[in-house]
Amino acid sequence: MTGHGTWTRRQTLASTAAAAAVAALPGRRALAAAPEGGDVTGQLARYMVAARGQALPEAAAAACKHRILDTLGAMVSGARMEAGTMALKYVRSLGGTEEAAVVGSDFRTTAVNAGLANAMCAHADETDDFEPVTKAHPGCSAVPAALAMADKNGGTGQDLMRAVALGYDLGCRLLMALGPDLVRGMGRSAEGTSSGFCALGAAASMARLDETGMRFALSYGAQQVSGLWSWVRDKDHVEKAFDFAGMGVRNGLTAVTMVQAGMTGVADVLDGRNNLLAALSSKPRPEEMLRDLGSLFYVTETAIKTYSVGYPIQSPLDALLTLRRQYGLTSDKVRGIVVKIPTDAEGIVGDSAMPDVNCQHLVALALVKGAVSFADSHDAALMRDPAIRMERAKVTVVPDAALMDPAAPRGAIVEVTLTDGRMVSHHTRFPPGTKENPLSTEAVAAKARDLMTPVLGRDKTERLIGLINALETVDDVRVLQPLLTA
Repeated sequence: MTGHGTWTRRQTLASTAAAAAVAALPGRRALAAAPEGGDVTGQLARYMVAARGQALPEAAAAACKHRILDTLGAMVSGARMEAGTMALKYVRSLGGTEEAAVVGSDFRTTAVNAGLANAMCAHADETDDFEPVTKAHPGCSAVPAALAMADKNGGTGQDLMRAVALGYDLGCRLLMALGPDLVRGMGRSAEGTSSGFCALGAAASMARLDETGMRFALSYGAQQVSGLWSWVRDKDHVEKAFDFAGMGVRNGLTAVTMVQAGMTGVADVLDGRNNLLAALSSKPRPEEMLRDLGSLFYVTETAIKTYSVGYPIQSPLDALLTLRRQYGLTSDKVRGIVVKIPTDAEGIVGDSAMPDVNCQHLVALALVKGAVSFADSHDAALMRDPAIRMERAKVTVVPDAALMDPAAPRGAIVEVTLTDGRMVSHHTRFPPGTKENPLSTEAVAAKARDLMTPVLGRDKTERLIGLINALETVDDVRVLQPLLTA
């Protein structure tokens, strides 16, 4: 992408040389943080260009494949949930040039429309991954955006992996630069704020924009950063799917495709006058956009959910089920249950109308059934089941400031008082699926298989799992699309 009047030839030549220098960095050296007032946008844009040609470290590559497969499982299963079916119906009504496939369907539409639908499917429930520090949900944005652009433009499995990794990096680093707690303190959604940059990074990489294009895409993406914490009042998980993923992917893909069409923009949106970070944070830290870029990959930082429920409930379920196994707990042996969670989690899972985001209900369900399946966690009728309601009355959720631990931001303590007067407890700091307690490749595949087989059938599901586990050998990722459509 060249010839934009707002970016001079001298700047382009200087930037090209700088990009070459970044690309020539040996190994995985981290990009140095820019000094205050430095060219954050330029350094980031040059890295974005260089990163698509650099091999990922082994751990980051493995993490990419796990999270791509995990997100595909969320997309496919979500295509049959209310938010997914409504998104598919809406996007089908828009028509559009046939550029990209829509998951779980039989039609194609523009990359922007397909990305919107696929992303809403990816967060149609609580199956997608989560970054505990920033509270971002990068997978449900980065993966659908990368796939839509890959379907439109083509690309290899390696291209897809590097694009997804870049998407995770941009979205999470944006929240770190703004301050995740400051974002929520202003009534904004950390998830919605980061989603557009997750999608932007992934799509821009697959589109192979040059540095000028990256700068302009960052600006178009910045203008669309949005998200309010009002999503906690969504009772149906439909707008939430848009807020967390659909909106960001639509915005990120729009930014990239507009730049592909030759539109010009602002070249320094992250550090110029009236920049994004200063506008959205009372204490912006622009250096966080660059800190450890190229050595710390946020795709290795996220947690893959063991249970398809809101992330703050992962640790309570792990703790309760651990106690259930250890002490042979059954309903008749339990007098009361106290669930201690971080204070910032209470407003999310304390008393939600959605079964998969209601901590009391799910803990009671786990006590009664000894497990929490995908079907049960989404069955609203179980919230009215007399046996589960009886156990739910025994459950008290308590916000605990001591659990606001930056090293384990989504831990939980479950204390169970038995009918004989004894009290037993378990503290889960890191539930299965976190980087401290990771899932194996086999476990990720098992989760994806459980989610996808009912929609795609066994043959397509197994072929898809096999391709993702060997994604670095795939010459054209468009081979995936027929396996994702019904």
